[in-house]
Amino acid sequence: MWQAIVFGFLGGVLGANGFPHFTRGITKSRYPSQLGNGPIPNFVAGWAALVIAALLFYFAHVGRHPGWSLGSAAIGVLLMGLFHAGPGAFGRPEPPGAPPQ
Repeated sequence: MWQAIVFGFLGGVLGANGFPHFTRGITKSRYPSQLGNGPIPNFVAGWAALVIAALLFYFAHVGRHPGWSLGSAAIGVLLMGLFHAGPGAFGRPEPPGAPPQ
């Protein structure tokens, strides 16, 4: 059961983090990423995160413990969503027209 909880949580975190990078990559938008800010590095980072998330869900054995694995995945998605909606990895962006600090 612990495997389902841990892998489900990590799969939710990685899936939620990979989604904005994948989306920015396929829409050819710039977005901060550890691989670079361009669309191709974001696409690759997002795709890799989604593949790893799928593998984690596979190894979480969702069919054996659906409540625990999907519940912990939902918590992982929630926490990563709050992180992206809040400060994010690179801080809050400056409002348009704000003087540089």
